[in-house]
Amino acid sequence: MEIKTFGVIGAGQMGNGIAQVAAMSGLNVIMTDISTEFLERGLGNITKLLTRGVDKGKFTADEKDAVLGRIKTSTDLQDMQAADFVVEAATENEALKFKIFKDLDEICASHVILSTNTSSIPIGRIASQTKRPDKLIGMHFMNPVPVMKLVEVIRALATSDETFDTTWELAKKFGKTPAEANDYPGFIANRILMPMINEAVYCLYHGVGKREDIDTVMKLGMNHPMGPLALADLIGLDTCLAILETIYSGFNDSKYRPCPLLRKYVEAGWLGRKTGRGFYEYK
Repeated sequence: MEIKTFGVIGAGQMGNGIAQVAAMSGLNVIMTDISTEFLERGLGNITKLLTRGVDKGKFTADEKDAVLGRIKTSTDLQDMQAADFVVEAATENEALKFKIFKDLDEICASHVILSTNTSSIPIGRIASQTKRPDKLIGMHFMNPVPVMKLVEVIRALATSDETFDTTWELAKKFGKTPAEANDYPGFIANRILMPMINEAVYCLYHGVGKREDIDTVMKLGMNHPMGPLALADLIGLDTCLAILETIYSGFNDSKYRPCPLLRKYVEAGWLGRKTGRGFYEYK
């Protein structure tokens, strides 16, 4: 199946990044969100990153304009009727995702593959909300999307080989390296990453070290590009908490239990970079 128009649900940090790489690969993109404010912010972020690329000589101003010209924004989910492939990148909330996929199942043509960028929710659980479970798949991008090379491709029990192969090739078309993961809560990336972040928060909670020292140990001792607390701020502490809760409930294993300090920060609205304060403060 030839994919010419790519749909993205959500214009946040993940959604606008996915829209950017899709448009840069030559596809027409429809990016939807619930408000024009969110769409303008997302498109503004894409423009800023593309302008930075022009300044660094990675591509020309005309190429930047061509990429932006391939991105259409809309607050109407009905516009996904024109999409040949859709990825959902909304908030990590199961009920919200269920609603989106029920709607997409009615809006999109029967041959269209519906994918989700969920960080942890089992794909089969989402697929069961539709009449096309064979065309449901996980397409988990990493943040920031234009920079990070990995895409986890997660197939549920009912996902067809055709759906998997199409998604795999699409990830490569975007310039990414796909990796296959089986459909368990958290998949591969977050099943490994989130317990590490959670343990770093426990170290802070128990006074084992200050935030800077915890991050320095992991950067210099384990050669990580970012410390786990700074990374949590980048991801969003609310997202980290939601992922941990999904994995914890999925396995009922105490090693995934979210640290009380993480929950306390989220309840206080200290969500990381997006709110200006998390484990660190941002201007």
